Amino acid sequence: MTIPTDPETGEFKRAPNRFTARITADGADGWPAEAGRYRLVVSRACPWASRALIVRRLMGLEEALSVAIADPIQDERSWRFTLDPGGRDPVLGIEFLGEAYRAADPDYDGGISVPAIVDIPSGKLVTNDYPQITLDLDTQWGAHYRDGAPDLYPEALRDEIDEINRAVHRDVNAGVYEAGFATKQSAYDDAYRRLFARLDELSERLAGQRYLVGDTITEADIRLFTTLVRFDAVYHGHFKCNRNKLTEMPVLWAYARDLFQTPGFGDTVDFDHIKRHYYQVHEQVNPTRIVPNGPDLSGWAQPHGRADLGGRPFGDGTPPGPPPPDEVVPPQW
Repeated sequence: MTIPTDPETGEFKRAPNRFTARITADGADGWPAEAGRYRLVVSRACPWASRALIVRRLMGLEEALSVAIADPIQDERSWRFTLDPGGRDPVLGIEFLGEAYRAADPDYDGGISVPAIVDIPSGKLVTNDYPQITLDLDTQWGAHYRDGAPDLYPEALRDEIDEINRAVHRDVNAGVYEAGFATKQSAYDDAYRRLFARLDELSERLAGQRYLVGDTITEADIRLFTTLVRFDAVYHGHFKCNRNKLTEMPVLWAYARDLFQTPGFGDTVDFDHIKRHYYQVHEQVNPTRIVPNGPDLSGWAQPHGRADLGGRPFGDGTPPGPPPPDEVVPPQW
């Protein structure tokens, strides 16, 4: 995997999302939210894709929006479906996600990213716009939500959620990558500083409240969780984000365990996929491709004590049921 960095500054440069059509209730972009029409392609290794998996579970969209799980190890041809019989996705009939990108644009030669939503009848990629994908799953698929689905993006709190999301994306979600992929000391130093300054600020905020915004789980919690759950397994060592481990930051560690133990969060996390992807794909960072045996994961099951802060995880809704049998993650420890 070639990591794009600025040769002068040594800063990691993430490519913009090229396909940004929206799937909405009214179909304004030509893509109406229809049950059975689309396939969500994810890697359980990817934090951006994990957001979509969590929202899909919380909203009960499993029957309306099917999912394809890519192999955590990519090759030069993009995310591949080698976990499926014959190495092909059984619904889309393709071996590599890149085929759906090229079906949408035969001249496309950019990066192939997840999450991606593909139109099943045409085989064309609809969107790889990961920030908008979850917001639309939160708000545009109402006809297909389960009974008791939570409101993950309540209108009265959207400005505050958006503000938190911008800061968390800049300094935490993207910050760990900017530290890990930096090729010059100054670029790494800047990302490292911003990351831990923001984590300290979030710790202060969460010391007195159970969730980031309001008293229920929102989109903001989902976006922070997917970085925190990977922190000790990959970001602390592999990406040199090593001032503290998550387990050494008491408030954030308890907050992350609280979410992990909430239905829809931990049951979508696959630490094996996470570790194998980061350590084996990022050869510029880890040339030996050795996957470490640690850390000990059993702490994720330990009591967190966060319920004492109050809060209602699902608001007026209810927890999701267990995942479908074919989506159950193997035991983690």
